Amino acid sequence: MSYRFRRLISTWLGVIMTGLLCSGSALPMASHAAGPDARGIPEPPEVKSPAMGAYLDFGPEGVRRIAAMEKWLGGTELRVGHSYLPGDVWSNIEGSPSFLKDWADWKKARADRMFVLNVPMLERTEGRVGDADVRKELRRGALGEYDRHFRVLAERLVSLGVPDTVVVLGWEMNGTTYTHRCAPDPRAWKAYWKRIVGAMRAVPGQKFRFDFAPNRGRDAIPWTDCYPGDDVVDIVGMDSYDQPPGRTFEEQVNEPYGLHHHVNFAARHGKVISYPEWGLFRNGDNPEYMRGMLKWIKDHRPLYNTVTDYCPHGVYQCRENPRSSKVFRSMLYGQRPQAEPSVPPVTPAEPQPDPSAPAKPETPANCKTLTLSSWIETVLGKKICLRFSGWERWLT
Repeated sequence: MSYRFRRLISTWLGVIMTGLLCSGSALPMASHAAGPDARGIPEPPEVKSPAMGAYLDFGPEGVRRIAAMEKWLGGTELRVGHSYLPGDVWSNIEGSPSFLKDWADWKKARADRMFVLNVPMLERTEGRVGDADVRKELRRGALGEYDRHFRVLAERLVSLGVPDTVVVLGWEMNGTTYTHRCAPDPRAWKAYWKRIVGAMRAVPGQKFRFDFAPNRGRDAIPWTDCYPGDDVVDIVGMDSYDQPPGRTFEEQVNEPYGLHHHVNFAARHGKVISYPEWGLFRNGDNPEYMRGMLKWIKDHRPLYNTVTDYCPHGVYQCRENPRSSKVFRSMLYGQRPQAEPSVPPVTPAEPQPDPSAPAKPETPANCKTLTLSSWIETVLGKKICLRFSGWERWLT
């Protein structure tokens, strides 16, 4: 065979193999646990055992109501206990041991339970403090003037036996309700968050996880402008109530800085998600929202979620939302923790091939062997498989 003819064959085969031929093993696909999807967005970290709970009251009464709500749900376990520290004065933000003890005792009774505690960043947290004063307070916090209060809180949580508390620090910072809001000075707000996390993590024995939980949507400032950094955030949460501008659940998913943005942002930063607060609100008794939110939670597997259960948000303690309550109860009724998978039965062993027989190449799935002239196969020493669903090559 002449050199020119061999070169012509080689060129022709190269065109085929680069354009149409596929290999026996498919391209690696993005796994559930890691790697980007088709849009370049990484998969979020896998949560193997999502936890559900409800905010039923901030004090001991909230602890007692958990068992009653579990009974209402047909035995479905509420593994999350959720409370809030009063933010009126610093001594309450430090967490009174008598206030925290009931929650600590409940949490320690079962190894799989989770204690979630909302912690204000500034006193007078709902005092309608003006922007100028908020800015001043955030800057004082960023300089470390309030570190001692958070060290005291951390020490008390550790001493009560709940060093793994999930701390929802400065929640809904992108809004206008709380003194610990971000918009008056985002730079100082982020620096202050870092100071608080550093102070609490410095306490021996702590295992805290810090949850960054904005309101759904843009609100007063895009919540992404307040994100303090991956080194000081463990969970990216979102408080998502049924209210405008999301008139429908689909709008709540797709609005700027909405549910879809939240999930993708967390995935890009390698963080699990949470929904510390969700429930009904200004759109009234809305079973479609309830159905949509429960399905969203099931599909996206947050580390935890807690429905806010008092009027107008709730479904168990609030009688204003009977249709939504029916949906909530029917979708969650009688759920039990998933059992460990059983050991599959032993099946007879497959007949073993004769080791002396020559190995036969396997044809990949969806791949058709290309019939070529015998002299071409002799030159190549191989057969070629053609797969029309990919752009790889397969040579046996």
